[in-house]
Amino acid sequence: MAKVVFDIETVGQEFDLLDDTSKEYFLRFADTDEKQEEAKNSLSFYPLTAQVVTIGMLDVESEKGVVYYQDQTQKPKKMTEGEITYISGSEKEILAAFWNQLKNYTHFITFNGRTFDCPFLMIRSAVHSIRTTKNLMPYRYTASPHVDLADQLSFYEALKRKFSLHMWCMAFGIESPKQDGMTGLQVKDFYKQGCYLDIARYCVGDLKATKKLYHYWDQYLKFA
Repeated sequence: MAKVVFDIETVGQEFDLLDDTSKEYFLRFADTDEKQEEAKNSLSFYPLTAQVVTIGMLDVESEKGVVYYQDQTQKPKKMTEGEITYISGSEKEILAAFWNQLKNYTHFITFNGRTFDCPFLMIRSAVHSIRTTKNLMPYRYTASPHVDLADQLSFYEALKRKFSLHMWCMAFGIESPKQDGMTGLQVKDFYKQGCYLDIARYCVGDLKATKKLYHYWDQYLKFA
């Protein structure tokens, strides 16, 4: 079975660029300045108000990976660091490259992919008139072909809470990509500053941590 871990990074559009009806929708229940700011900062979480700026893929067996990322300098770039290749392009180009690469795999592994990465990738692809090559949202209550570790480790929310990737890494003694570098909340700022490759490298940290966490689940918690 060919298995791949994937992860995405997204950036929301500027709130002031939304049309008035959309602004009203997001601010409908924001009755304080704090809630209004929170609503404005939430645009990165939704494929209708954000775009994919990075898609990372890591082969579970070979540990070789590729990261497709947006670079607003509009100069296509390709470079390799260790076992990871970085390739830049527009959102449409990196989405198309992801689906083409995904055809080589029978199983895919994510952390919280069912409620974020997978629907995000499918909807943003449809926006660009790109046909998906895999159904990333199969039947939830099985670990094939999609292993969403947030689901599996919480036993489908039997723990009453889905803990973050960082907390699972801490529990299993895995180096967390959140400890000393960027966090997901900082991606938009890094993107504005033109630090595109920094975002791509940050995504690699998530990929490697997710792969290590998958091995713990596969060895000690998988029963089917």
